[in-house]
Amino acid sequence: MKCDVVTIDNKKAGSLDLNDGVFGAPIRRDILARMVNWQRAKKRAGTHKTKSVSEISGTGAKPFNQKGTGRARQGSLRSAQMRGGAIAFGPVVRDHSHKLPRKVRQLALKTALSTKQAEGKILVLDSIKLDKPKTKDLIGRLSKLGLDSALIIDGPEVDANFGRAAANIPGIDVLPQQGINVYDILRRDTLVLTKQAIEHLEARLK
Repeated sequence: MKCDVVTIDNKKAGSLDLNDGVFGAPIRRDILARMVNWQRAKKRAGTHKTKSVSEISGTGAKPFNQKGTGRARQGSLRSAQMRGGAIAFGPVVRDHSHKLPRKVRQLALKTALSTKQAEGKILVLDSIKLDKPKTKDLIGRLSKLGLDSALIIDGPEVDANFGRAAANIPGIDVLPQQGINVYDILRRDTLVLTKQAIEHLEARLK
């Protein structure tokens, strides 16, 4: 499929053929959901923790007599039902990540790219190189392109001046091609790819 290429100053710079296998895959919302859940689970710290009975500091003595008090029998002040005691079935430190087959992850990335293409929300730039790392200048250029919420993907390395200029712009994310992921694609409105990024992605996903 044909796609127009523009410069960072929103001037025409030719056209490009996008691979149908990468940018024309069927839309699978179930695959996208599985991938996003996998990514979010990997990011969870898993450091939540409550104390069990063995970790509560306190006496081991019986709180009161077994019989004769008219109260329910108790064996420890550290039990879950006692004030200041343990938490029953509380969270423990653990790893929330789970496995997802490589082919499913690859299909999810193709699906995310195809979704943006089907919605007409892919913009192809010839390059994103800047002479100076000026945020104000870059904001002006992005406004010409109509970008206020975008994920910008470059080749193996992002231009240093562009990366520094874009670092402080809300709603704009910049990544090298090897860092592209489904979650970041979906959470931004527009996906911006350089020609170099498309070459590497098609070689990776074909």
